[in-house]
Amino acid sequence: MRHAFRHLLLAPVGALLFVATSATPARAHCDSMDGPVVKAAQQALATGNVNHVLLWVRPQDEAAIRDAFRRTRDVRAQSAPARELADYWFFETLVRVHREGEGAPYTGLKPAGAQEHPGVAAADRAVAAGKVDEVERLLLHVVRDGLRERFQVALSRKRFDVNDVAAGREYIHAYVPFLHYVERLYDAASAGDDAHHEPPAAARPVPPR
Repeated sequence: MRHAFRHLLLAPVGALLFVATSATPARAHCDSMDGPVVKAAQQALATGNVNHVLLWVRPQDEAAIRDAFRRTRDVRAQSAPARELADYWFFETLVRVHREGEGAPYTGLKPAGAQEHPGVAAADRAVAAGKVDEVERLLLHVVRDGLRERFQVALSRKRFDVNDVAAGREYIHAYVPFLHYVERLYDAASAGDDAHHEPPAAARPVPPR
C-alpha cells in the first residue's frame, strides 16, 4: 500500500504540481531565453549543426526547422544587427514549433531568469544530478499538505443540522473541492505519457524580412 501511494505521488511532475498549486499559474519551461530549447538553438548556430535542435521537434516539422536554420545562417552572416535579429527569429520559430508539437500555445519568448515552475526546475536538477530525491521530497510535501488541508476543511464542516441549509452548503463547498483535488491527482499520476505530445501539425515558419 505504501509503495502504491509512493508511486502515485512520483508520477508526472508538472501535472501533479499544477494541481497541487493551482492558485499559482504554471510557468512554461521551454519558452524562455535560458531554457533548453533556446540553448540548443544557440549551440546549433554556433556549430552549424542543425541536429542540436531537431530532437526538440516532431519528424513532420523537421523540414521547416531545417529551412528556418538555413535562412537564419544566411541572414546572420550579413552584419551584427542582422545576426541578432535572425538568431532571435530562429529562437522564436523553434520554440513555437516545439510548443505546437506539445499541443501547447506559444505566447512569446520569456526573458532569461524568468520564474520557473518549481516542479520543472526540480525535475531538471534531478536529471542533471542523476538523483530523484529532491523531486520526491517536493512532491510528497506539496501533495501531502494540499491533501490534508482540504480534508480537514471538509471534515470540520461535515457535522451539520439537516435543517441548516446554509451550513450544509458550506460542507458541500468543502467536500466537492476535496474530491476533485484527489481525482485530479490520481488522474495525473496514472495517465502515463502526456497526451499533449500528439498535437495538430505545426505551421511552416515565416522567414525573417
